[in-house]
Amino acid sequence: MKDQGDYNVRAVERALQILSSFDDEHPERGVSEIAQLLGLHKATAHRMMVTLLNHGYLERSTDGERYRLGLQVADLGMRVLRRLDLRREARPYMRQLVDQLQETCDLGVFDQGEVFCVEVIHSGRTLTIASQVGQRLPAHCTASGKMFLAFLPAEELDALLARPLRRYTESTICDPAQLRAQLQEIRRLGYGFDDQEHESGVRAISAPIRDRQGKIVATLAMPGPISRIEAAHFPDLGEALMAAANAIARRMGW
Repeated sequence: MKDQGDYNVRAVERALQILSSFDDEHPERGVSEIAQLLGLHKATAHRMMVTLLNHGYLERSTDGERYRLGLQVADLGMRVLRRLDLRREARPYMRQLVDQLQETCDLGVFDQGEVFCVEVIHSGRTLTIASQVGQRLPAHCTASGKMFLAFLPAEELDALLARPLRRYTESTICDPAQLRAQLQEIRRLGYGFDDQEHESGVRAISAPIRDRQGKIVATLAMPGPISRIEAAHFPDLGEALMAAANAIARRMGW
């Protein structure tokens, strides 16, 4: 027979599953939808969602029939971001890159097979391409994501590439063999690139920030419209980003 502690752990797991079910594609969900998605009784899902609502982790949608993530979740996320020394130390170098190259620069980490954006420094241009802090980006078709993939252990890369690769544009590489060939090229060059693979009309370059053991802990990336970022300029942009990434690593004592 399970003791009370087991039930408490299970309740926490279910609450976390409920919160994790909300994403960019499903920012709002109803009780029945959550219950079906997680295999819960509707009454159980309702009780848990009301508890999360009362504590600020969920809030009701404008029609009052559905739920979405509450501000308490954002507050927790920002507490984590404020503790990231890397984020603080990277800002001056990111600003220098933006001033030098006049394009937006973002800082990303690898989390659960995706790129999680932890900082963005915007350029002063009227037309800018930028991620948002807290945004998640696919790995297989972004400059930062491919940089992380290029240096993953073989078994981790195999597991990620065993999943279907979503097509975002006509240029998205969805064939694992073709992507592996490009990852090999990225390892050779030392910088990552994305040529309209995630968004049409957008190119991006990335560079790795490595720790003492040589592991990539984060990436600097610079996206921009194809009218300003030409493929012929990839090497120069890659060199500038790699220099900044190396300076950040030295600043962190790596």
